[in-house]
Amino acid sequence: MAGKARAKSRSRLKVRAAGTRRAPPPRPRTPDLLTRLKTGAVVCAEGYVFELERRGYLQAGAFVPEVLFEHPEVVEQLHLDFVHAGSDVTQALTYYVHREKLRVIGREKDLVPMNRAALSIAKSVARRTGTLFAGDLCNTNIYDPNDARAVKEVERIFAEQVGWAVEVGVDYFVAETFSWTQEALLALAAIRRYSTVPAVITMAMHREDVTREGLTAAQACQRLEGAGADVVGLNCHRGPKTIMPLLREIRAAVRCHVAALPVPYRTTPAQPSFMSLTDPCCGDARAFPVGLDPFVCTRAEIADFGREAFALGVRYLGVCCGAGPHHIRALAESLGRKPPASRYSVDMSRHAFFGTNKRIRKVQTDYRSRL
Repeated sequence: MAGKARAKSRSRLKVRAAGTRRAPPPRPRTPDLLTRLKTGAVVCAEGYVFELERRGYLQAGAFVPEVLFEHPEVVEQLHLDFVHAGSDVTQALTYYVHREKLRVIGREKDLVPMNRAALSIAKSVARRTGTLFAGDLCNTNIYDPNDARAVKEVERIFAEQVGWAVEVGVDYFVAETFSWTQEALLALAAIRRYSTVPAVITMAMHREDVTREGLTAAQACQRLEGAGADVVGLNCHRGPKTIMPLLREIRAAVRCHVAALPVPYRTTPAQPSFMSLTDPCCGDARAFPVGLDPFVCTRAEIADFGREAFALGVRYLGVCCGAGPHHIRALAESLGRKPPASRYSVDMSRHAFFGTNKRIRKVQTDYRSRL
C-alpha cells in the first residue's frame, strides 16, 4: 500500500490541477548566485509554510508541509506565484521536512520521498522559469550544546538533506532560521563537506538581541563568514523595523554579502519578534501564529524596507513567514523592477470614487469626502 501511495504521489507531480495558472514561458537561466550579487540584488521569496497554512493546505503548530504529498500541484503553484511576483529564486520546500519534525507527526517513514518531492517540484519550476534553484536546511529544534547525542543527530539531519539536494543539482543552499550559532555552523559544515555550491546562512533573532549562546547577530555572522559562508544575515522572527538595527551592525562587521528576510509584521522595540507580539484587542493574547493579521505590514512598508536595506548594502533580500506574493512584488518593485505581476499593480486613477481619469463621473468624485 505504501508503494502504491508513493507512486500515486509521484504521478500527481506530473498532473496540473484544472484551473491553475499555466507556467510562465521559459526564460534564459539566470546567472549564478554570486554573479548576480556582484551586479545587483537577488530577491528570494520565503514563508511558504505560513502561506500554505492560510490557503488551507498546512496545519499550524507542527508546520510540516504534508501538502507535498497531498497536493503537490498547490506547492508548484505557490512557487509559480512567487516567481510571477518577482522572486529570483525557487527555494525547495524542505523547511521542516527533516527527520526530527517528521518524527513529531509520526511520518519519519516519509522522510526520503517527501524531500525528493519538494526538490523535484522546485527544480521543475526553477528550470522552466530560469530562476535559481535553492536547497534548504533549517533549525532542527533538538540542538543542545550539552548533549553529544543531539549534536550527532543534528549532523545526521543536515548531511541527509544536503545529499538529496546535491543529487538533483541545486544551484546553492539556504540554511535558515537558526537561533544557535553553532547549529548554523553545523549546517554550513555539511554544505561545505558534501557540496561545492554557494551557501547562504541566516540567523533568526528572538526577543533578545543575542543568539542562544550569547553572541550578537554581528558576531554570529562573523563566525559564519569565517567558516566559509558566502552570504550571511538574518531571516524570520523580526519585522522590518526591528531587524534593521541588527542589519546595520552585521553589514559593518562582515565583508561578504548580507541577507535580510524579515517577517512582514509590525514588530516593536518592546515586542521585537513576531512570536512576542500580543494583541490588545484580544486580552493581550499572544498573536502567534494565527492571530497576526492585525500586525501585517502594508506593501508600502515592505517597499520602504527594500529600499533602506539595499541602500545599506544588503543585496540578498526577501520576506519570510507571513509573506504573500503581493509582498514579494512590493519588494521587487522597490528595487526598480517590474516583474510580470506588476502588470496588475495598483492604479487608482481609474477608481470609481478616487480616480482622476476623465471618464470618472463627477457625481462620484464629489461624494468622495463622505465615503
